[in-house]
Amino acid sequence: MGQKKGVIYFVGAGPGDPKLITVRGAELLQQADVIIYDRLVNPQLLSYAKKDVDLVYCGKTPDEPSISQEAINNLLVFHGLKGQTVVRLKGGDPAIFGRVGEEAAFCQRHHLKFEIVPGITSGIAAPIYAGIPLTHRDFSSSFAVITAHRRKNSETDDINWSSLAKGIDTLVFYMGIKQIDHIQQKLILHGRSPDTPVAIIRWGTCDNQETVTTTLTAMPDIVKSRRIQAPAIIVVGNVVKVREQLSWFENKLTSSELTEVMSY
Repeated sequence: MGQKKGVIYFVGAGPGDPKLITVRGAELLQQADVIIYDRLVNPQLLSYAKKDVDLVYCGKTPDEPSISQEAINNLLVFHGLKGQTVVRLKGGDPAIFGRVGEEAAFCQRHHLKFEIVPGITSGIAAPIYAGIPLTHRDFSSSFAVITAHRRKNSETDDINWSSLAKGIDTLVFYMGIKQIDHIQQKLILHGRSPDTPVAIIRWGTCDNQETVTTTLTAMPDIVKSRRIQAPAIIVVGNVVKVREQLSWFENKLTSSELTEVMSY
């Protein structure tokens, strides 16, 4: 009889706050023989792992040499065919710009069983930590998430800017900081008001989260003057207006303040 094949679990690590991982995700981390994890995964999540786990870092850093997607695919299959329980730990949700479709298909072609465990994506979590719900009865009945990151060696822009500018209330851009001028120009060109409110949220849900609000017309200048860098989420839409009222994360009580309040 041949060796029993392993199972590959694609697990969403959540947006940054380690407490936002799902119960199922934490459970699988405890069972894993191998954890193959990304750059934006909070290292605290690795504390769930058993002592003899094999930790494999495969993070991709912008503008720096990184492990190829082909190598990651081969790693998954290599450990799976050895009969190991593999967790592929991805930042946010594995199905939101996480390339899980490619990796899972590669495992399937090698007859390996897999499971995909959803996670909380940063495009939803970061705005609500900044006090911005993506839908709101007064401001937004629709939203779209968009990656502004172009494929390597491609100048093709296949985004339907007209539909986004005119047909969607709230736009959430991932990986958009380097394309900030392009985003602004395309949205205004296709009919979005230059006065549309914008929020730029860096390190969403983490203790060092930073949020800057501005307008679509001023957005590129703000990013450059404040030297805002990735990772950051860009939210475009009138719903940004409610941040002033709902900004809870940055206004949380400190531990000492909370103790004082609870003593009354």
